[in-house]
Amino acid sequence: MPSALVVIPTYNEIENIEKLLRNVFSLQRSFHVLVVDDQSPDLTALKVKELMEEFPLQLFLLERKGKMGLGTAYIAGFNWALERKYDYIFEMDADFSHNPNDLIRLFNACEKEGYDVSIGSRYKTGVNVVNWPMSRVLLSWMASKYVRFITGMHIADTTAGFVCYRRAVLEHLRLDKIQFVGYAFQIEMKFKAYLSKFKIVEVPVIFTDRTKGESKMNKRIISEAIFGVISMKLKSLFKTYEI
Repeated sequence: MPSALVVIPTYNEIENIEKLLRNVFSLQRSFHVLVVDDQSPDLTALKVKELMEEFPLQLFLLERKGKMGLGTAYIAGFNWALERKYDYIFEMDADFSHNPNDLIRLFNACEKEGYDVSIGSRYKTGVNVVNWPMSRVLLSWMASKYVRFITGMHIADTTAGFVCYRRAVLEHLRLDKIQFVGYAFQIEMKFKAYLSKFKIVEVPVIFTDRTKGESKMNKRIISEAIFGVISMKLKSLFKTYEI
């Protein structure tokens, strides 16, 4: 059976992490989980260490020296996975906005249907978002439309953070050359996989806004996504663009 690792970055997720991990480990298919914690003041890492005693063969922890950004957390997790023999590596939020049950659907899209990248998509079949104010729904939806227009990617949810990658995708991409550290990281990963002609599929999911803890979204992250996409597209027009 192919091995699968779910990478979950955390910063102050003490209210969510135990329930989330127990949900993942209760699934019919076995997943390993790597929590990448950026020295959460609420001691999220300590809770993970406690749970590691209960799940010693499934749960792992990578602690970093402070808050360094979502993108770098995922890259650290990806490199950790590539040093081991995982065939499928997932991105997933810690706040239950991504339903753990959908991990199996993303896995099946790659392992059984032959795709290289499967995306848990909020916008593939309309707008499947729960508990967001209309202003944020419109911002997110328009951002994905904007990115699709600029980059030419045929992906409805370009900013999605619920993704399964085949090992070969992460081995091919120059992870040390990924530029963005915020949510634009999600766009850049998809764009480089798209340019590399990997097979990408969107799996419709329902995205539910967090009910516990605080959102990490801020104006700097939004600005990076808006202006970074144009820069990324322009650079991709030159042969020197590193994928």
